[in-house]
Amino acid sequence: MSAGRRSLTGMDVILIPGLWLDASSWDDIVPRLRDAGHTPRPLTLPGVGAPASDSAAIGIADWVDAVVADVDATDGPVALVGHSGGGNVAWGAADARPDRVGRVVFVDTIPPFDGGQISEFPVVDGVIPFPGWDFFDDEDVHDLDAATRAATAPRTRSVPARVPTDPIALRDERRFGVPVTLLMGAMDEEAFRGAVAQWGPYGTEFAAIADAEVVRLDTAHWPQFTQPARLADALVAALR
Repeated sequence: MSAGRRSLTGMDVILIPGLWLDASSWDDIVPRLRDAGHTPRPLTLPGVGAPASDSAAIGIADWVDAVVADVDATDGPVALVGHSGGGNVAWGAADARPDRVGRVVFVDTIPPFDGGQISEFPVVDGVIPFPGWDFFDDEDVHDLDAATRAATAPRTRSVPARVPTDPIALRDERRFGVPVTLLMGAMDEEAFRGAVAQWGPYGTEFAAIADAEVVRLDTAHWPQFTQPARLADALVAALR
């Protein structure tokens, strides 16, 4: 972490959900950010929950554009928080507005490289529905108990078919000057830095960031549902 770290007290914080989630996925996080003096702004991205007839043309660039529009509607610098696939969107917006973004916080995900994708999931009726908790490896869901699974699965919504496999376009190397915090579920800083160095272009992208820190949450992949207080406190600390 840089000794010259910028203070982000009282900032607008744009909260970008991961796949299948909307603005309400941040409901348990918003009050803590407000109590810390920030203005949280959770987003629902274009085409989430929409049928293929309305969402087939929507790609990752449209999601990035939606966040950029929110940045442009804000006076002064903002912080971006991206969970999972929302991290790709956050990094794309930081690339588009590096002079406006005070920090990017990645929640159990990492900065993508130019041309990188989120992942691939089954397409049903022209959209990608939530595949169910059993689709994911235990490392992603081990702290989701039965009650939490039952409560959260009905809140998920489909995403446009193109979004997860659309390559992200990153063009401005000034993004590497935007401070970054990675809130990782299972990896501490030493373990992450050792691992990412073996991940090809992901490692190259991360190594180019001038000011990056890694914090272990000791959670699975959806801490906003399983450990919201821990995640909220970690976000406040990242924005201190």
